Amino acid sequence: MLDYDKEADAYDASRGGEPRAAAAADAVLGLIPARAAHLLDVACGTGIVTRRLARARPALRVTGADLTYGMARMAAVRLPGAIVLGDGRRLPFADGAFDAVTSVWLLHLIDRPDDVRSIVAECARVLRPGGVYVTTVDKAAAHDVGSDIDDVLAPRPRRPAPDAAPRVEAYAAAQGLVDAGRARFPGRGQGRSPRRTAADLRRGWFTLLPPGDPRTEAFAARLETLPDQDRPRPDPVFELRAFRKPG
Repeated sequence: MLDYDKEADAYDASRGGEPRAAAAADAVLGLIPARAAHLLDVACGTGIVTRRLARARPALRVTGADLTYGMARMAAVRLPGAIVLGDGRRLPFADGAFDAVTSVWLLHLIDRPDDVRSIVAECARVLRPGGVYVTTVDKAAAHDVGSDIDDVLAPRPRRPAPDAAPRVEAYAAAQGLVDAGRARFPGRGQGRSPRRTAADLRRGWFTLLPPGDPRTEAFAARLETLPDQDRPRPDPVFELRAFRKPG
């Protein structure tokens, strides 16, 4: 797991910046009913997507919550007075406080299935009847685009995806939420190059391949033999699921 307090300052630039944020916000808003008046963005990070949600719909009151101070500090610059420190497993809001709740690129980071379940349950709790919860699913799988980099990395150890769509759908159903649509959007600027992927391996971005591990070095060395070391391969395409709270 990355230290998001330390990563905050460089986080956006390393993950597609504003183009990726624009694609994400557009896709999310396509699943949010036009009548929604108050939206909560859980794990808002630096606020780069949260700000776009607010700007795209001036009548929509947007609140962001993040667990880490470094991320929340940056988000507060983008959305003054609208950001709170908050744990997605225990959100500091009343039942039914929001017309819409989003969690973009959150569930894949969670190690324990019970914590993923708790986050979905909390998002459902603070959602008013008739409201919609939107979340990304299958985030890691989106990065497998069929490239030569993916061929090299195919044998690497992988953990079960915490945000696998069937698992998230089951957690939502357990809270009484029903399917309300889906969308896809490109991770603009996130196509991997061999050189960058080797560097990410050595930084520990692949959770089951720690820095300095002989397996990590073996994968990195194979990546360094690929052609076009600095040419990004195709961008990932991310998946969103929307769930409505009946009533």
